[in-house]
Amino acid sequence: MSAKAEIGWKTRAADGSRREVYARRIGGEWLFFERQRRFEQWRAQPSPPLEDWLCLLDAIERRVNRRLLPPAAAVQVRKRLRELYPEISGQPETGQD
Repeated sequence: MSAKAEIGWKTRAADGSRREVYARRIGGEWLFFERQRRFEQWRAQPSPPLEDWLCLLDAIERRVNRRLLPPAAAVQVRKRLRELYPEISGQPETGQD
């Protein structure tokens, strides 16, 4: 399946300024890029924040529902999220030691 390997979105930075982000899948890995204005150069994000990963996952899940991407794409991003952010594994805290 030859799907588009680039997903972009717009969001607000912590200081309230607008920013554009896109993620590109190259060789099974997702690379993130950002810019502040339309005609600026895209800058690579070596370690994107959790919010960007969650936006990417949301966009991938919507594309999976429309059958534009295989379900394995969402599984891969969830796995990567668990590796990068083990504290959000999605399992509820039981309070037992």
